[in-house]
Amino acid sequence: MIKNLRWAALAVALLVVPFAAPTPAQARDRSAPAFALSVTAAVHALPLAAEARDGYQRTSFKHWNAGKNPTDGCNTRAEVLLAEAVDPPQVLPGCKLSGGRWWSYYDGKWITAASALDVDHMVPLAEAWDSGASQWTAERREAYANDLDAPTSLVAVSAATNRSKADQDPAEWLPPSVDVMCRYASEWIGTKLRWGLTADAVELEALDQLAEACPGTTVSYRPAP
Repeated sequence: MIKNLRWAALAVALLVVPFAAPTPAQARDRSAPAFALSVTAAVHALPLAAEARDGYQRTSFKHWNAGKNPTDGCNTRAEVLLAEAVDPPQVLPGCKLSGGRWWSYYDGKWITAASALDVDHMVPLAEAWDSGASQWTAERREAYANDLDAPTSLVAVSAATNRSKADQDPAEWLPPSVDVMCRYASEWIGTKLRWGLTADAVELEALDQLAEACPGTTVSYRPAP
């Protein structure tokens, strides 16, 4: 469980830091969300269930696939990088990306090489498995792992922060940049609601604390097909 001292620091910081502005990732889906809830209501909408890791293999989630345009040679990872680039890279043969500039919102850093970025599953694949994806078909797990229809399901961040996060939920890991924690909580909860995933008791407790620290934050999501 994240130490109470960190929650206290978060509460103080969020009194003076506004909710993070939308990034290029949030521009990928221009349609209105199907649901928009207060962060407190959204946490309460998450089903409570124990997590089970039995049988998990990362290969159970096929990724990266050919993306939205199977003919352009760019897979899902490359499409996310292209969508989130603040300064677009040059696209070379084979969808190799050269140049460009990205903002890694987890740690508040500019990244200038595609190779230094990871595309993070907002709710990690293992966490999704634990929270209900173990019961899905292989096709639905592939759709989850390559979800380009929700701008917050996949996010380009520094490789260091993605690997620090690994498969941890918000009770175990939060972005090192305090001023984006409300955004992160909103996107985590929205992804779980989009895909009908559950949360365990410890995770819900952490999300409740984040909701208390983030009054006025909205969770927007559209249920996955």
